[in-house]
Amino acid sequence: MLNRDAALLTSKQMRQAYNLHCYIDDSTLIENAGNYVAQIIQKRWTPSPVLVLCGPGGNGGEGFVVAKRLAKSGWPVRVAVLIARESTVAHLTELWDGPVEALTPAALKDAVLVIDAIFGTGLNRPLGGQAALTLACAAERKMTIIAVDVPSGMYSDTGASEGAVPCSLTVACFHKKPGHLLQPGRSLCGELLVDSSETSVTQSAQFIPDTFENGPTLWVDRLPMLQTVGNKYTRGHALIWGGWPATGAARMAAMGASRIGAGLTTIAVPEVALQVYAAALTSVMVSPVARPEDFGRLLADARYTGLIIGPGAGVGPETRAYVLAILRTGRATVLDADALSCFKDDPLTLFNAIVGPCVLTPHEGEFKRLFEGLLDMKGDKLTRARAAAHTSGCTIVLKGSDTVIAAPDGDAIINANAPPTLATAGAGDVLAGIVVGLLAQGMAPFYAAAAAVWLHGAAASSYGLGLIAEDLPGLLPKELQKLQKIWNHNY
Repeated sequence: MLNRDAALLTSKQMRQAYNLHCYIDDSTLIENAGNYVAQIIQKRWTPSPVLVLCGPGGNGGEGFVVAKRLAKSGWPVRVAVLIARESTVAHLTELWDGPVEALTPAALKDAVLVIDAIFGTGLNRPLGGQAALTLACAAERKMTIIAVDVPSGMYSDTGASEGAVPCSLTVACFHKKPGHLLQPGRSLCGELLVDSSETSVTQSAQFIPDTFENGPTLWVDRLPMLQTVGNKYTRGHALIWGGWPATGAARMAAMGASRIGAGLTTIAVPEVALQVYAAALTSVMVSPVARPEDFGRLLADARYTGLIIGPGAGVGPETRAYVLAILRTGRATVLDADALSCFKDDPLTLFNAIVGPCVLTPHEGEFKRLFEGLLDMKGDKLTRARAAAHTSGCTIVLKGSDTVIAAPDGDAIINANAPPTLATAGAGDVLAGIVVGLLAQGMAPFYAAAAAVWLHGAAASSYGLGLIAEDLPGLLPKELQKLQKIWNHNY
């Protein structure tokens, strides 16, 4: 069971969770959320003219609470409502007894802070009218906008935007939602804080979340930590197919596998490339393959516990044949890059060949080539990754700044720690190597993929600007040391 504290809830799941805890009424939820937002504002800013934009529902009610709390603390506060007060839900009108004005761009005059409490997680249509105009005007003026729960116009389930504007800060109520981490929602939210005072609502045995934010709490207990009685053979042996003439990708994957802890790493390479690989690698073994049957003999060796093909392999019949040969072993496998593109015209042949643990690591272009015609490509990233995992029977790592890891059983993890510096050639090859290194050590595919993606992001973040892919493997040891401390503390 994945850690429920890391759960990401859709709007429907949020309501289901609260229905299981009926002692928490809507008024209390609204009051608690609004008070938390006001506290954050008071901590972050000195008293300044505030304009609170309130919609007709619960999100607007939270805005009224924010206004009341700030006004009581001596802040100059004005409230603009989207509809007439008499049309607002009755219990919300009691939350603010001051004057209100119409929610229009004119209301922005003299405001320093703008609180967006127009529409929350229940929005299911494009933002329009005066709400859209007012927020667009605030963004154009580069005003400081603080969103309550989600930026109005952003869909909390998917991160899609229909009228939302970038905010400086978003204060999420009780739990993060998928849209807080999926693009473009992640960028629109700005800094994200969470009021976790009611996270206990997800702890009921009757409530089973299926989407989570990536982090060590989900998989640290499954990491293959070092044992005093272990040796290089018990730590697994990763076998990588090395391409020619493009050799850098496989070499970076090999270093990723080695640095993440695989006891041995071997690259199988075309005989013509042997000297190139051998000259560039020292701790990684290189095995020449003159004929297809040579590769078959390597695969027959059961001591290889994790297999990967794709980085720099080339798109063609030879790579396709090697992919199918690897899959016939039934051993833990990573298919990346060219190994996926080889099957763009016949993906079912690939999926039918998968009989063992397997992780696919496509970026959006590779994903489209492989799954177009099988899935609805217009769906949001989370839905598409889930559908691909179900269709292929594999763990899917759909890469990007908001990488989604999806399992065939429907569970999914969204990663949020990837810095923009990872947008560099070869970073994906290192990631694939980290995944296979964990698989080789016996980690299950879903958790190995999630751990690899998070470690990849953490390593990049620790380096900062100027990062290139070759830097990444050498950054992993420090991140592993941090995780070892967590593991030791917990276990």
